[in-house]
Amino acid sequence: MNSAKTVWLGNQRFTGVADSGHSIIVDGDKTGGNSPMELVLIGLCGCTGYDVVSILKKKREPLASLEVRAEAERAPEPPSVYTGIRLIYRVAGKVSRKAVEDAVRLSEGKYCSVSAMLSKTAKITTEIEYADPLS
Repeated sequence: MNSAKTVWLGNQRFTGVADSGHSIIVDGDKTGGNSPMELVLIGLCGCTGYDVVSILKKKREPLASLEVRAEAERAPEPPSVYTGIRLIYRVAGKVSRKAVEDAVRLSEGKYCSVSAMLSKTAKITTEIEYADPLS
């Protein structure tokens, strides 16, 4: 079982900690930390990014760097869940286009738990940008 907790610091600010022991500031006003919904997007980018890097390393692809960005739309009425998310993967290194596309597809369809949860309310689309010539 996983666990997490937050402790109120005042105003809309909390400190949060989970099983890993690392702390993070959560701020509904976004003045001293990320909002909870921003953290959801960061979690999505980190989850799928981890998967893609792991898969490409297993395939021995020469990945130099990976940036994953999320652009999201929310429902106009509460609860304002994400209804659409566009993930943009920026890949550097002389990696094979097929290997990257396979890694992104595997992350989205099989491995990324955050993506699996968010896909219940949001249509998630992906785009891959390549910084280097392809193999």
